Amino acid sequence: MACNGNSQNNKQINKMSTENKVVKSEDEWKKVLSPEQYNVLREKGTERPFTGKYYLETKKGIYVCAACGAELFRSNTKFDAGCGWPSFSDVVDSSKVVYTKDRSLGMIRTEITCARCGGHLGHVFDDGPKPTGLRYCINSVSIELKPETNTEKK
Repeated sequence: MACNGNSQNNKQINKMSTENKVVKSEDEWKKVLSPEQYNVLREKGTERPFTGKYYLETKKGIYVCAACGAELFRSNTKFDAGCGWPSFSDVVDSSKVVYTKDRSLGMIRTEITCARCGGHLGHVFDDGPKPTGLRYCINSVSIELKPETNTEKK
């Protein structure tokens, strides 16, 4: 964030982002998420490839975090990467996700989590289409599609 000398605005922005965080105990998450969602979103699990409900989805809309509803991906950035998971070339806003180096499974990858609730979404790779060159490989159980209505044009 650029420094504009207006510390009051910066404090408000920081306060708003803190207020928007979703914090729950693990017991609370278990009550609102299905067992598979809990495994992926809270325990960093992965759904089996080619089984997720959004892998082949083509409806227009916006994909939100299944745990907290944060807007994450637009359908016009979704593409078939052939990897077995829904893939997107960009996020709605880079502040909506957190990027973390993941050294599990003997690989070095970049994990992405929801910035609002900390839920594990999947990983991002640098083998996607132009213009971003990125492939956000996402677990279907981590997201929900909010279909575009006739009045929305995104």
